[in-house]
Amino acid sequence: MANLKEIRTRVASVKSTKQITSAMKMVSAAKLRRAQDTIIQMRPYANKLNEILSVINDPEETDVQSPYLENREAEKILLVAITSNKGLCGGFNNSVTKLLVDLLKTDYKTQYEKGNLDIITIGKKANDFLRTRKIKIKESFTDIYDELTFEKVLSIVNPAMQSFVDKQYDRIDLVYNRFKNAAVHILTHEQLLPVILLKEEDEDKSIPVDYILEPSKEYIIKQLIPKSLRIQFYEALLDSHAAEQGARMTAMHKATDNATELIKDLQLSYNKARQASITNEILEIVGGANALKG
Repeated sequence: MANLKEIRTRVASVKSTKQITSAMKMVSAAKLRRAQDTIIQMRPYANKLNEILSVINDPEETDVQSPYLENREAEKILLVAITSNKGLCGGFNNSVTKLLVDLLKTDYKTQYEKGNLDIITIGKKANDFLRTRKIKIKESFTDIYDELTFEKVLSIVNPAMQSFVDKQYDRIDLVYNRFKNAAVHILTHEQLLPVILLKEEDEDKSIPVDYILEPSKEYIIKQLIPKSLRIQFYEALLDSHAAEQGARMTAMHKATDNATELIKDLQLSYNKARQASITNEILEIVGGANALKG
């Protein structure tokens, strides 16, 4: 059993850790609320935009030629991996990096072996993970979370969209964590380009919407598609940011609870050791007294 001084030192250390995790939990909770409000406000707009685009783009009525709708054989692929800059958020980053490794062995195996797969990382954790495994990264963005605005996101998504139009890539995919609630995030692997439009019969609409289109359906579709792509990319970043804060808040909450339990156990051990020490001292005194009497 450890002596009293060692136990007191451990208790003080765990209490200090508990204060840190508790403070980080409160900071993450405040950041989560702001991030959650942002993504919740964004989703109805993004969903409605996709719904309108899916409804008005009827192949039987119009034949819109858009470079973003062009399906080609996926010989060259761009993969965008979205993680965080910081750790202490449970398995948030590990889930993305683990999926990246699995994809390189399965879905992207042919392109990866031929050197036809480029990877863009957003967040330091994905960048560090791939570099330590000597996986080539085309470009890395680590300062995007300093001020996550739509204008800053455009500096990433616009060149990616243009590279697809210029046929540098045949497909662009995203890997990120989608925010569900503070304790749950959904690992998501989705296609950004070419655009996949939902079929009207797949949507749950009881009353068909008859839109009045001005100036023309073709013009509106051509304007909506790139706007929808930018919104989709921005939404993925907002989702990942909110999921990160939720994961960190949950992880710090569990760490604080574990520290509390550990302090209780250490305090119990300390009391037992102290009681044993007192008992030994009493036995020594009684033994000495008996020796003197004898």
